[in-house]
Amino acid sequence: QVQLVESGGGLVQPGGSLRLSCAASGSRFIYKMVWYRQAPGKQRELVADITLGGGTKYADSVAGRFTASTDSAPNTVYLQMDSLKPEDTAVYYCNARSDYPKFMNYWGQGTQVTVSS
Repeated sequence: QVQLVESGGGLVQPGGSLRLSCAASGSRFIYKMVWYRQAPGKQRELVADITLGGGTKYADSVAGRFTASTDSAPNTVYLQMDSLKPEDTAVYYCNARSDYPKFMNYWGQGTQVTVSS
């Protein structure tokens, strides 16, 4: 059973920074980890798509401000969020995908990020 543990959310002033982390355990076949966010009353949207051992794609709304990275620990990703804006306020979710023995999609519990003065 794959489990995702997220951490790092909180309250920050506009222009500030936060760093989220997500660690996935329980599978050696995770090939992609994706950060999503969902603001109140809005649909969940992709923030950063990380192919493990490959590249990262960002939503236009966060490109240049957010940076995703991996760690020496397996299946661990981070999301460094700089120059935060009130519109970045949302619950941020980590998603992991594995492809063996079949394609599976796993979700973290979500972490609240609030950008407010």
